[in-house]
Amino acid sequence: MDEGSPDGLLFKDHGFSSDLLRQLNALRQSRILTDVSICTGAQEVPCHRNVLASSSPYFQAMFCGSFRENREAKVQLKGINAPTLEQIVCYVYTGEVYIASENVLPLMEAASMLQYPKLFEACSSYLQGQLAPSNCLGMLRLSEILSCQTLKKKAREVALTHFPEVAASADLKELCALELRDYLSDDGLCGEEEKVFEALMAWIKHDLQARKQYVQELFKQVRLQYIHPAFFHHFIANDTLLQSSPACRTILEMARRQVFSLYGTCAPDCKPLLHIPPRNSYQDFLILLGGRKDSQQTTRDVLLYNRLTDQWQSLPQLPARLYKPSAITLHRSVYVLGGMAVSSGRSLVSHSVYIFSLKLNQWRLGEPMLVARYSHRSTAHKNFIFSIGGLGEGQELMGSVERYDSVFNIWERMASMPVGVLHPAVAVKDQRLYLFGGEDIMQNPVRLIQVYHISRNTWFKMETRMIKNVCAPAVVLGERIVIVGGYTRRILAYDPQSNKFVKCADMKDRRMHHGATVMGNKLYVTGGRRLTTDCNIEDSASFDCYDPETDTWTSQGQLPHTLFDHACLTLQCIPHVSTLP
Repeated sequence: MDEGSPDGLLFKDHGFSSDLLRQLNALRQSRILTDVSICTGAQEVPCHRNVLASSSPYFQAMFCGSFRENREAKVQLKGINAPTLEQIVCYVYTGEVYIASENVLPLMEAASMLQYPKLFEACSSYLQGQLAPSNCLGMLRLSEILSCQTLKKKAREVALTHFPEVAASADLKELCALELRDYLSDDGLCGEEEKVFEALMAWIKHDLQARKQYVQELFKQVRLQYIHPAFFHHFIANDTLLQSSPACRTILEMARRQVFSLYGTCAPDCKPLLHIPPRNSYQDFLILLGGRKDSQQTTRDVLLYNRLTDQWQSLPQLPARLYKPSAITLHRSVYVLGGMAVSSGRSLVSHSVYIFSLKLNQWRLGEPMLVARYSHRSTAHKNFIFSIGGLGEGQELMGSVERYDSVFNIWERMASMPVGVLHPAVAVKDQRLYLFGGEDIMQNPVRLIQVYHISRNTWFKMETRMIKNVCAPAVVLGERIVIVGGYTRRILAYDPQSNKFVKCADMKDRRMHHGATVMGNKLYVTGGRRLTTDCNIEDSASFDCYDPETDTWTSQGQLPHTLFDHACLTLQCIPHVSTLP
């Protein structure tokens, strides 16, 4: 609108500039007042110097400086074809240009050379809209050539987030060694390490003679400690190309000793593989599995909690209704072991193992345990699962222990615990498996710490008055093992090095039959049963978090329903669109 003042009126004709530009274009098309021709090859396009000079710094320097072009009637532009020149001049006079797949690249190159940044970014936006896993690496290389940061950022994002599809594209095989190293080393790469290894080997074998010299440097980009041990054993450890490189053989041996074996460590001067972090694309998810829901019968429900969205999601149900199985996570999968299978009013103690893959979003049967058991405890260490104690088919209290080897897919009998107990708190730290407390067959608390030396397959026990937990979980939090409740509010942190306990901040309620897990160096406690002040037992839906840095508890809200005798696990994996919110 026009602006008034006491002394006059400021008139603004908002269409004047565009009308003027249209008139200038009409004059150009009629070759009226044109004073220069822009040429490419035999093509000549008449223009007005002052219009060109006003449109870009490139032409301003050409026609307003001391260059000879400011006096010549014809100016030759190299590196621009005739159709592109026509479109550039049309853009200068109208502010419009049609961008399509057949002209976007020459237009972008011309816009870069002639310094039309808005046209350059418009071409970049068009290319970003065409990005796909099949072409993002080519776009990434193009963005480097054209120094286009917006296209580079978007192409890189697609290349990282769609790694499995990109790895299968022809463009990956055309990368140079430096480009491939930069790509595979990125912390944001959304792909399992097995796929990273396969992509690397496919690249090398595409031109084996020329590329095998890079195998040592590129193999270092594969984070071996996050490889499934069976894949490592069958596809990596004895690969002939890797074995032909002394440096790669050293890396393989280090990985075998540190990560894929219960025995041995690397030399003191070697950088531990375990200290290399997972890629940023890996996330921690909390899984709740089975248990008693809303005081009803044992449930088959499986729930996933995403900390980033603060949302709960239902996953595929357990294949069977199981009373007091045990569950652990290993190799980005959930293992559910044993339990009492309840079906059609019948109960049968099970030795079955069910495995859930979040990536595939489905369950499958695993190798069954040697002994059917329920109310037992399980834990994982490196590539092994230990199944401990519990009740057998005749309701007998068992002290037996068996171990699952995930490399060879077999179960083995191990040394039995010194004292058979039910519902102890169990955790692994520094090559030792710790059983805290529990109860005997008469349901009396057992004041013992039982310690299993994993590599030696031997046990010893220690009596202590500090222990009186029953139906309590234990977790490793930093350098300590934390025993969470167990008919008490008390939280005890045990230091295996000093063999001493430290008391932490109490929980709000006296809890048992609850779940606990660690995510991001914080302790999360879910559900369970609580003892009220008048000694009644209530089922709980509480969801609490303990921060060891501040020694404080905070509520995370409520579970979707009350729940106890359930498994509470942390599953670290790369989220997949098909399975996660």
